[in-house]
Amino acid sequence: MAGRFLAKILSIDTENREERRGPLSSGPASLDSADTYVESEPTTKEFLLQYRPTTAGFLHYIRTLFPFWNWIFHYNLTWLLGDVIAGVTVGFVVIPQGMAYALLAKLPAEYGLYTSFVGFLLYWAFATSKDITIGTVAVMSTIVGNIVIKVQKKHKNLTADQIARSLALVSGAVLLFIGLTRLGWIVEFIPLVAITSFMTGAAISIAAGQVPTLLGIPNINNREATYKVIINSLKHLPEAKKLDAALGVSALAMLYAFRILFSVLTKKVPSKKKLWFFLSTLRMAFVIILYILISWGCNRHVKDAKKAKFKILGTVPRGFKHHGVPNINTEVLSAVAPDIPVTVIVLILEHIAISKSFGRINNYVINPSQELVAVGFTNLFGPFLGAYPATGSFSRTAIKAKAGVRTPLAGIFTAVIVLLALYALTSVFFYIPSAALAAIIIHAVLDLITPPAVVYQFWQTSPLEVFIFFIGVFITIFSTIENGIYFTIAASAALLLFRHIKAHGAHMGKVHIYRGSTNDLLRRGPGSGAVDEKISREAYIPLTHSDGSNPAIDVHSPYPGVYIYRFSEGFTYLNQAQYLDDLTQFVQKHSRPTILDRYEKLGDRPWNDPGPRRGVQINPDDDRPVLRAIILDFSSVNNVDTTSVQGLVDVRHQLDRYAAPNTVEWHFAGINNRWTKRALTAAGFGYLLGGKDSARAHWNPVVSYVAIGEEGVAKKVGDEETGHTGEKKAIPGKLSTLHGLNRPFFHIDVQAAVESVIANVRVEGKGRGVGVHETGSVEKGIATAEILDGPRA
Repeated sequence: MAGRFLAKILSIDTENREERRGPLSSGPASLDSADTYVESEPTTKEFLLQYRPTTAGFLHYIRTLFPFWNWIFHYNLTWLLGDVIAGVTVGFVVIPQGMAYALLAKLPAEYGLYTSFVGFLLYWAFATSKDITIGTVAVMSTIVGNIVIKVQKKHKNLTADQIARSLALVSGAVLLFIGLTRLGWIVEFIPLVAITSFMTGAAISIAAGQVPTLLGIPNINNREATYKVIINSLKHLPEAKKLDAALGVSALAMLYAFRILFSVLTKKVPSKKKLWFFLSTLRMAFVIILYILISWGCNRHVKDAKKAKFKILGTVPRGFKHHGVPNINTEVLSAVAPDIPVTVIVLILEHIAISKSFGRINNYVINPSQELVAVGFTNLFGPFLGAYPATGSFSRTAIKAKAGVRTPLAGIFTAVIVLLALYALTSVFFYIPSAALAAIIIHAVLDLITPPAVVYQFWQTSPLEVFIFFIGVFITIFSTIENGIYFTIAASAALLLFRHIKAHGAHMGKVHIYRGSTNDLLRRGPGSGAVDEKISREAYIPLTHSDGSNPAIDVHSPYPGVYIYRFSEGFTYLNQAQYLDDLTQFVQKHSRPTILDRYEKLGDRPWNDPGPRRGVQINPDDDRPVLRAIILDFSSVNNVDTTSVQGLVDVRHQLDRYAAPNTVEWHFAGINNRWTKRALTAAGFGYLLGGKDSARAHWNPVVSYVAIGEEGVAKKVGDEETGHTGEKKAIPGKLSTLHGLNRPFFHIDVQAAVESVIANVRVEGKGRGVGVHETGSVEKGIATAEILDGPRA
């Protein structure tokens, strides 16, 4: 009541639609034996109620925040064994990797262990993936290191750990907010090409930056653009320290030798596949232990790492020496604020991409919002134990999955291994050669480079995206990782918008297809007589064969003056002009005005319809059909907006003037959204309008029925004229209309729309006493049925 009162004050006519009421048919057919359905429109109240909070919804939300409640009470010894094996295996990998990646972040090695410990300790409670491992990763560590260097240039009083921990805290709060508000769908804005380009460019950049450490080349700034690092490394190659280079190159060669050896053994001796896998997984731990022993033999009397015969890691403090509340103030927050977006993007990008990938491989579905809760909480809590930004790791996740992990609880056992390392092995870490750690980093990140076969698959799928991929990689190499990320995401979004704006619809035509096995159809052969109607039906394909259908097949018009148009990529304000201009041009090209010479004087003609040249008469034999109906296939349209609907209204007026004095019928097929129907009916589509439409006394729409209740009994269906009895057909005992009778121009599919249009055109012609001549002839593959109505010049 309040709404109606307000509408009256504002002079808004809420009863502006003159829908036709009463019976929709005056023919002999009656709907008395069938239930009729009148479709109601969705209301604003209905829209708002679907988002109202409920007690059940709140309880479901709380349950989804802690997914472990769904499986923890089913935990058993078999799961425990699998989790212990996987957790311990990953623990042996994460210790050397964590320390190496911390150096990339410009932090002491122990920070990598802190970060890994927190990730493994907390993730299991929030996880929707059993395989993912949260901790230090090479790309995120490199970006943190870049941010530390950039911030310290302007704020020399800020320490590296203060910057890194502040970055983790702020980005964790952002991710936790996104996850708690269930906005995880934003990850879909990051396409695969952006992920692969970013990972490839970052891997090349990180690997190139570790070459100076691998070879012991001094005074190389590995934070410059990648191409500069490569050039400077080559220039200073003669300055490489022989012992460092020997250790680094041999360690890298050994890592690849082990991988190749165990890969060959897996193929040669598949019965021991599990053994070869575990041995291959432990290659990093084995190499580190071996080179620790070598380093200890060379430097066992050295107390100062700077006096060692080659560069070594140095002192790693025992336990959590940097725990406590992070020292965060306005200065550090303002300093890291510009880099929060790229940090959040990388944290999301790596984690969600990895978790989705392994979810598909291992047959489970992850919840992106809940995964962001896990990553956010880890990064929010981690800085209190000295952690820096952490996210999902591809290499450790792959190892964990192959090791036979059963539940997310495996992370607890990895955390125990890291904890033991922090308290029992720190004195051993003193002797780790820096070149060996560089070898581990290079060996790990090179796996992130996109293989050529995948790039070729991209080329076969979408060549334009391959250009985006390579440009993103080049930008990463010649500029920064951050710029490469921003470019690939922006370019992919621009490509998406371009494709949407320049979307091309399809003008559809009819073909008659026959179903059956190849042998059946060949056995019948052409000209073998009538074909069983059970194996034949009509289908609709593009007139231009743009779908790749056989170009030798003639595509027929469904009926003279009836045009079918299919939207390809939605129907919004971005592409409505492209669609409707194409539709209008096609219709006016292939149909003629109902009145050929409607202008008495030359000056009355509009400039865009000047007619024939001066002195040339209008062709009275124009055999193009008059425009009768437009059928729009909305099967790919989910929502419409005011601009797209107004565009339809404008085109309707334009084509009504073209077809005057007749009115063009607009039929819609395959609408799947009630709000789309509401928008169209608000613009006057879908139902009979007042005025001319109200005079359609003989109009008889084709309605789709379905059986309800009992299926009915089989009944003999005979030919009333000849008396021949046909086959048995099931006649349902009770029928009901599938869609509302108050929306007769909305149809279940294109075929139903075509049948309704043809029936209406023929009935309308007979009702006006106009002769209907169906020639049945086929000219250029188009069946004609000429309706002789309207004057011709």
